[in-house]
Amino acid sequence: MSRYRRLTEGPTYFFTVVSHRRRPIFCDARVRAALGHAVRTVREIRPFVVDAWVLLPDHMHCIWTLNEDHDYSSRWADIKRLVSIACRDDFREPALLTASARKRRESTIWQRRFWEHQIRDDNDFECHVDYIHFNPVKHRYVKGACDWRHSTFHRYVREGIYPRDWGASQYIADAYFE
Repeated sequence: MSRYRRLTEGPTYFFTVVSHRRRPIFCDARVRAALGHAVRTVREIRPFVVDAWVLLPDHMHCIWTLNEDHDYSSRWADIKRLVSIACRDDFREPALLTASARKRRESTIWQRRFWEHQIRDDNDFECHVDYIHFNPVKHRYVKGACDWRHSTFHRYVREGIYPRDWGASQYIADAYFE
C-alpha cells in the first residue's frame, strides 16, 4: 500500500526548471513571492494540482497533476512571464543575454527550456516525490529535508506521509546517490 495520496484525474508530470546561467536567485524573497503569485494566478485560469515542489537557489523540481487540459507548456510559459515581469527591475542583466535571447526578448531569470517526465505509476510518483524532497540534502544545503524551508516536505510531514526526520541520515544519502 502506498504511503502517498494522490489524485489520478489527469496526467502527472515531474519538472525541472533552471535559472538563467544557473544564477542562485530562486530562493530570493522577491522571486519566491513573484513565483507564488504567478503559480496561484495560473492555477486559477488553468487548474493543476501541485503534488510536490522544492525550490533551490538555481533550479526547482516539482510534480503537477493536470486536469483535462494537458498543456503544461503554456502554464510554464505564463508562470515564467509573470515572474519575469514582476522581477524585471531587480534581476534583469542585459549583459548576460545573447543576441538570440535579446531578439526573443527573454529574461535573465529563466533558462529557455525545462525538463519534463510523465509519471508512469505510483512507484514512479513516490520515487520522484522522494527525489524532490531529498534534493536540498543531495546538494548539501542542509543535513535533513526538514531543514529546508522552500519545499512541500513540510506539508507531507503535516499529512503524516513522512516522519519529520525523513531524509536526515547518511544511509539514505548513500542509498540514493551512489
